[in-house]
Amino acid sequence: MDQRSVVFFLVPDFSMIAFTSAIEPLRLANRMLGREYYTWRLASMDGEPVTASNGVAVTVTSSLDKERHNLAGSQRPSMMFLCSGINVERHENKSLFAYLRETRNAGVIVGGLCTAAYLLAAAGLLNGKRCAIHWENLPGFSEKFPTADVYADLYEKDGNTWTCAGGTAALDMMLSLVGEDHDEELVNRVCEQALTDRVRSPHDRQRLPLRARLGVQNAKVLSIIEFMEANIAEPLPLVDIARYVGLSRRQIERLFQQHMGRSPARYYLEVRLDRARHLLMQSTIPVVDVAIACGFVSASHFSKCYREMYGKSPLQERG
Repeated sequence: MDQRSVVFFLVPDFSMIAFTSAIEPLRLANRMLGREYYTWRLASMDGEPVTASNGVAVTVTSSLDKERHNLAGSQRPSMMFLCSGINVERHENKSLFAYLRETRNAGVIVGGLCTAAYLLAAAGLLNGKRCAIHWENLPGFSEKFPTADVYADLYEKDGNTWTCAGGTAALDMMLSLVGEDHDEELVNRVCEQALTDRVRSPHDRQRLPLRARLGVQNAKVLSIIEFMEANIAEPLPLVDIARYVGLSRRQIERLFQQHMGRSPARYYLEVRLDRARHLLMQSTIPVVDVAIACGFVSASHFSKCYREMYGKSPLQERG
């Protein structure tokens, strides 16, 4: 391949950090190569500038109609990345979905940055496919698209479908592309220019480890919290958790008061309510389904707990 062409299709409120982290490695690779191996163009639905979630408007040179036309000619790209961000569910569009399907059917690698896996899934492109999405959107995504094989990875490449969790993970995904197209020496030179000391594995964690995120050092407490976070839809009784970690219920109560400042039952409730809050804010799943997905026996009990925690009802949160 003498040249690789890429289309970045921008959706309103797209993530600027994911977009720039994807495009800059290509620019730096060209600079190190001394030639334009990578070319790209920016597109939007109507060919007009698109405003990112940080309020910066980006000018594009192509539109949806132009890109559909380009698929049949010499301007057909080798890759197309859909770039989205917050409020992704507001940008479902039948014409966009048709274009995404046509693009993959034309043999073009179709990718999604940040929350764009949501739109790819809504277009039917992720059925049975491994994919990645930002951790904040993962719970709602899993509920809405059960046929997609979603992971909390930095990025996933499943055949001709690439997805990235966003943020600086786009840098790692594009560096892996540079490595496939060229060699590790070029990747290292791009890393030096970008002042990054390594390329992360696609399966590196998105979020900080619990130890760093919570500031807790006790291994038993961290193990219990991991167990809680993995069992939200069907919360486990404390006696079962105690058996799992090899402690008595009283020991767990004492450890949580010492390290977390509250009882394990209270902390478990907070974990479930936090998941519910993400589902409410990042999806359109009915409130009653959110309650069930987060282990509440009824919508009324869920609403009562939610109001006590956040000072508003689930419906008010979504509104």
